[in-house]
Amino acid sequence: MFGRICDYMKVDRSRLEFEIFADETHELRNLLPYWSGGRGGCAGLYQHPEDGNSKMVVAVRQSHLEDPLTLVAVLAHELGHVILLGDGLINQSAKDMEPMTDLLTVFLGFGIFNGNCSGRFQQWQSDTKQGWSMQRLGYLPEEVYGYALARFAQERGEHRPDWIRHLSTNLRSYFKRSAEWLRAEHNRLRAPVK
Repeated sequence: MFGRICDYMKVDRSRLEFEIFADETHELRNLLPYWSGGRGGCAGLYQHPEDGNSKMVVAVRQSHLEDPLTLVAVLAHELGHVILLGDGLINQSAKDMEPMTDLLTVFLGFGIFNGNCSGRFQQWQSDTKQGWSMQRLGYLPEEVYGYALARFAQERGEHRPDWIRHLSTNLRSYFKRSAEWLRAEHNRLRAPVK
């Protein structure tokens, strides 16, 4: 999957090392009959080499290997760092560097994954336990992803894209409202600045 996402994002894999890091709470969650609390911490990591001879490192949390949607979103975000930071397109100390990296995932075609993970409700059940969770991943809220995806579709000339059926319920609603607004404001937004 890492290789395929690199290919889609046109990131040269020979410049990278891919690593998986342990999720400390994952084992406790499976052992205890009741678990309360989030997963906390980072979902993925990007490390820029100190010297010009080393490779950049992209790493993901081990527990994400069990969830393909989250795994794709995290990999796309971290590979966005390779493009923006590794290629010197944005400064790491820029205050909007992380949100810009999330927006890059939309521009490069991974907005469905990252947008769906920005606010995700899940229910689960096993033989001995059941529960629900609300997970937030990334730096942008669903509303911003909805607008960014609507703008993405508009720029591509897609008035009713088939891919919106893959958006979560909330994200699809934000997308539709944003698409309607963009259609209504199209002429004003395209007018030359005076």
